[in-house]
Amino acid sequence: MTVAFEDLQVLQTAEAVADTIWRTVQGWQSFDRDIVGKQFASAVDSIGANIAESYGRYHYGEKLQFLYLARGSLFETKYWLNRALSRQLIAPDEARVLALELTSLARQLNAMATTTRRQKQVATGLPGHVRESAVQYGIEAVSADDLFADSELVYLESL
Repeated sequence: MTVAFEDLQVLQTAEAVADTIWRTVQGWQSFDRDIVGKQFASAVDSIGANIAESYGRYHYGEKLQFLYLARGSLFETKYWLNRALSRQLIAPDEARVLALELTSLARQLNAMATTTRRQKQVATGLPGHVRESAVQYGIEAVSADDLFADSELVYLESL
């Protein structure tokens, strides 16, 4: 059974955090809003937007790509949360609540990516990773004669 787009828990969490940050930033003075607030709101909105974009993609690789972009935006949001806290634009208690919500969102996002990777493995029948067979690399197997002609060796020795 497929979950409706609007019913995705991870999307609902992203929207709730985004709306909280939006309301917080709206109350800041114009300089603070312009420098930190716009970046903060944009980063947090990007989390949900990338989750939505992932949901709308057909291929598993594309879905994962947008989930990874959402995770990147989550870390950007954390950066702006730290800036807002250090510049005393939000109270420490409010920052702690937001940090906990972002942590919950990160866990949900990672779970969604893991599930998508597993679905890809089942659908394709391929392992989730590519491994090179173990080969001992070394110079013992190759002689200098195989790499250079005698005339090249003479030239190189003359340098």
